[in-house]
Formats: sequence, structure tokens, C-alpha cells
Amino acid sequence: MAHEVELQTAGNMWKVLVKPGDQVQAGDTLFIMEVMKMEVPHEAPAAGTVSAVNVAEGEEGLEAGFVAVVID
Repeated sequence: MAHEVELQTAGNMWKVLVKPGDQVQAGDTLFIMEVMKMEVPHEAPAAGTVSAVNVAEGEEGLEAGFVAVVID
């Protein structure tokens, strides 16, 4: 079952810490957004393999609800 990691809030992508093929554990930080000058980490909801990364470092104007990472 695939787990889609959605952006929790609108903001800019500060750092992407995973790429397709990476193995992650539940709780691992996948990426960090900049939201109103604050760093907001997004974590893996479950263990698995990253199958898609739909964001890039430096991307601006991302909207809440956008699927940033998919974990299989």
C-alpha cells in the first residue's frame, strides 16, 4: 500500500532529504519546508521505499495538500 505524504501547509521547499529508491523508517524526516520563516519538517508515516519525490529544493509557492513524496 502506497503512502502519500502531503504538504501540511503552504510554503517553500527548503531541503529535500530523500530520493526515489531510498529506504525510510517511520518517523524519518523526508523534507523540510520554510513556512513564515520557520522550518517545518515532514516525516515518513511508515517504513518503505521512496517511489516518487514531486518537490525540489528551492521550489516556492507550494500549496497545502500537494503530494510531495510517495512511499511504497
